[in-house]
Amino acid sequence: MNKFAKHLINWYKHNGRKLPWRETRDPYTIWVSEIILQQTRISQGTAYFHRFIERYPNVSELASADEHDVLKLWQGLGYYSRARNMLAAAKQVMNLFEGQFPRTYKGLLQLRGVGEYTAGAIASIAYNLPHAAVDGNALRVLSRFYAIDTPISSTKGKKLFSQLATEMVPKEAPGMFNQAIMDFGAMQCTPRSPDCPSCSLADMCLAYIKNRVQNYPVKEKKAKVRDRYMHYLFIRYKDDRLWLEKRNGQDIWKNMYQLPLIESYEILLPEQVLRSKEWQTIFYNAQVEVRSVSNEIIHMLSHRKIHAFFYEIQLIKGEVQHPAKPVYLKDIFNFAIPKLIENYLTEKIQITQSV
Repeated sequence: MNKFAKHLINWYKHNGRKLPWRETRDPYTIWVSEIILQQTRISQGTAYFHRFIERYPNVSELASADEHDVLKLWQGLGYYSRARNMLAAAKQVMNLFEGQFPRTYKGLLQLRGVGEYTAGAIASIAYNLPHAAVDGNALRVLSRFYAIDTPISSTKGKKLFSQLATEMVPKEAPGMFNQAIMDFGAMQCTPRSPDCPSCSLADMCLAYIKNRVQNYPVKEKKAKVRDRYMHYLFIRYKDDRLWLEKRNGQDIWKNMYQLPLIESYEILLPEQVLRSKEWQTIFYNAQVEVRSVSNEIIHMLSHRKIHAFFYEIQLIKGEVQHPAKPVYLKDIFNFAIPKLIENYLTEKIQITQSV
């Protein structure tokens, strides 16, 4: 075992985090935890992990689940394509692998939503195979230890770090090494203000020796964030119902439910929305009263900045010309709804019930 791996594993034995998915070598459980923790903090993801495993304790149960139920359980985690990919991957396991998770790295890569990192994590932890699992923490540790100036997200950087990490994985304990470097990056070699003087790798870390720790990892410029302006119509009907529609197409929140939406490419004043072609089409045969318009609500997604406005509308008479359908308020939270809309409706419904 190389010196780097020895130091990390020794540190991990004394300092590693106690996490529920580390108490098993079951590939299904490890897979669930890895998918949930993509783009999610452990503090938030742990509760979702417990709920998911309780609802779908094995891959067979998940494979037979309804997509809406999976999305509802996932609600609030964001990046909903992960949930849809999990359902698709579970079906793959049942149909292509006779209900058993693939036992090879290449086999794991065949599953929907499983990339090199996830395949490496499952292969090393569940099956003790010598494959690297290179997440953001591992990239930070390796880039600092070797003072690598190649951007981590570049094509050259991805190849370089993948090869380097693979070389560092000890055949004796690949799973423990991968978990060790993740925890070391999360707890010791942190993004900001790492405690380098107390680090057991300090005398070997080139970034520390050169006094350039904060220069690593090197990153390429971030993609430009796209602004989207969404005007949601909270249409009340007889005070106990509202209109709800299912999102379709290849866009954010696919197959989830939302309030009827008028989207614009620039910010509009409320009076401009009320005069818009979309508004006139929706309420052409209806008499309505606009009770309130919310302040702007900012909701950040990956490479998207949502500027949301909610229009509380009372339908007085006539019909709404929209594919959305009226749903009872008491049933609204049985639907998988984006967190942005759920937060607004929760507040509005509580205020209504308290009046």
